[in-house]
Amino acid sequence: MHHRLRFVCVALLSLAFHLLGSTCAFSAAASGKIVLGYAAPGARALPFWMAQELGLFAKYVVAGLASGDIQVGSTGGSATLAAIAGGQDLKIIATFGSRNTFDFVTQPNIKRPEDLRGKRIGLTSIGGTTWMGLLLWLEHYGLDVQRDKMQLQAMGEQALTVQSLETGIVNAAILDGIYSRRIKPKGFNILGEYSELKYQFVTQALVVQKTLLQQRPDMLENLLKAEIEGLAYVLAPKNKPAVIRTLMRRMKTDATIAEEGYLDLIRGMERKPMPTVESMVHVQRLMKLQNPKIGEVKLEDINDARIVKKLDESGFIDKAYAAQGMSLK
Repeated sequence: MHHRLRFVCVALLSLAFHLLGSTCAFSAAASGKIVLGYAAPGARALPFWMAQELGLFAKYVVAGLASGDIQVGSTGGSATLAAIAGGQDLKIIATFGSRNTFDFVTQPNIKRPEDLRGKRIGLTSIGGTTWMGLLLWLEHYGLDVQRDKMQLQAMGEQALTVQSLETGIVNAAILDGIYSRRIKPKGFNILGEYSELKYQFVTQALVVQKTLLQQRPDMLENLLKAEIEGLAYVLAPKNKPAVIRTLMRRMKTDATIAEEGYLDLIRGMERKPMPTVESMVHVQRLMKLQNPKIGEVKLEDINDARIVKKLDESGFIDKAYAAQGMSLK
């Protein structure tokens, strides 16, 4: 019996799962599949990709897979919060990214923040993680989408956003470093580098339905084990050449740009993915201005850190990094 671990796109506001196209098959006695969705392909997906290539999902997940589909989303805090406010009973069980990783990139003629007034800005989706990054950047600059008459254009993924910036469809864009550095040599301006924005906000979290957490905590624990080991592999200096090759192949880019994406990733990932209320505060603060219902969500009820705490207290996380020659002490 074959088991398919499908990496699929998460529709950001509904957290529905749609096939992206990357598939691998494993053999085991049980039937069913686990559907693991992420919002868009990018360097932040490296721990998933490495876990897949290293056979970690087969090691931890497939052997205990029960019949039926198990759906897990890797997405940002804004999409999760919007879905919860819309009535979905979701829980964040791990937060792998809680810092800004997005640069604000503009066409060559836009040199100052005030030049953005009346311009078209590209991002992956309205309500998604790049949208939250944009709102925080604009707040940083003292700008406002409506007051300053900006037009937001959702492109679906960052590769298409880059194309839209290059062809002039948009005047500016919110991009991960691996993309912004790809077009900087062509004369485009990095108006704001990711490190300038100090706000904490969830950029990558594992999100599940509460019922799944109640029914299959063992499966989710094994899934987290696989991703944590994958992340430890990615972050270990000795594995850098292999990780760069994977990034080049998956992102279809050259070694120089892959190196930049790798450096952005290791700066932005949490070694111990403990979900926190603090990383959702700014997300809720900005989103409730447009949807007051979001302000009613109790942030302390969103996170369920029990699995990560268990893995931490048992020593699993420290051992995963120690196996790669790293120490978290």
